[in-house]
Amino acid sequence: MSATKNAGFTAGERAAMKERARELKAEKEKEDGESAVLAKIAELPEPERSMAMRLHELIQASAPPLAPKTWYGMPAYARDGRIVCFFQSAQKFKTRYATLGFSDAARLDDGALWPVAFALKALTPADEARIVALVKKAAG
Repeated sequence: MSATKNAGFTAGERAAMKERARELKAEKEKEDGESAVLAKIAELPEPERSMAMRLHELIQASAPPLAPKTWYGMPAYARDGRIVCFFQSAQKFKTRYATLGFSDAARLDDGALWPVAFALKALTPADEARIVALVKKAAG
């Protein structure tokens, strides 16, 4: 047996799981997804708060059928209850960059290989245009 002990989930992972459990409960109680997403964005530190808010604006404008909701404590957007895309904070998860991710419900298929997550350090007008195109395609 190894001398090192598997520590299991990190504190951040446990917090994300607890957050997800609260989200599932809120969904059953029909909590407003828009309000929940805006509240989570407001909790983010800068510059991620501004980046997440801009992503929210872009997604809402370019893909109105996607419904905002939180997912593991982060802003996400769903179609028919299934997450299509989401924002993941670098600071919350102690990573080098924030992430804009797409689930398998996103319709981004392109041959046998395509990206489903994008690192975000800042948003330029060119980045925003690319994101809008991806979100429109993902929303179907």
